[in-house]
Amino acid sequence: MADVFRAAAVRDHYLRHTDVSLHQSGFISMIFLYLMTLAIVLFLVWLARARRNAQELSPEASVPSRGWTIGAWFIPVVNFFVPRQFVLDIGRASSASWGQKRDTTLVNLWWGAWIAHAVVLVVGGRVAPGSMALLVAAEALMIAAAVLLGLVIERITALQSAALGTTAPIAPLAQA
Repeated sequence: MADVFRAAAVRDHYLRHTDVSLHQSGFISMIFLYLMTLAIVLFLVWLARARRNAQELSPEASVPSRGWTIGAWFIPVVNFFVPRQFVLDIGRASSASWGQKRDTTLVNLWWGAWIAHAVVLVVGGRVAPGSMALLVAAEALMIAAAVLLGLVIERITALQSAALGTTAPIAPLAQA
């Protein structure tokens, strides 16, 4: 949601160049940057743990190294293809219950929404800067990618928890 507010504020400044719109778009962009940085760090921590669990569950499986699992996200062009494959490899190595068609489709939908979001932002920013239609399309794709990534994380975590025989602890209710 922070990205929606950021995009609207930046678009407002693009349309009406004022000191107030500059300050507002800058402030909202800064908050968005902090939230995205936090989300990226949390995702990469989860991904590294999921990779370690997958390797523990299937030592013979083709699972990338810890450094490559994280680093592939930051290498231009490589980051358009390799991380998707890593998530698929981690999923497959996590459990025999990995549904080849269903789970692979889920990962592909997430990845497609993520890449489409990036393409719409880059191309839209050059072809029609300030276009409300492209802004809405990019935001819808980002929200879809976020929801789908949540489902991917939930699926892989559930498979690994079941395979490792663990469950997430539930905090006891406070006695009144």
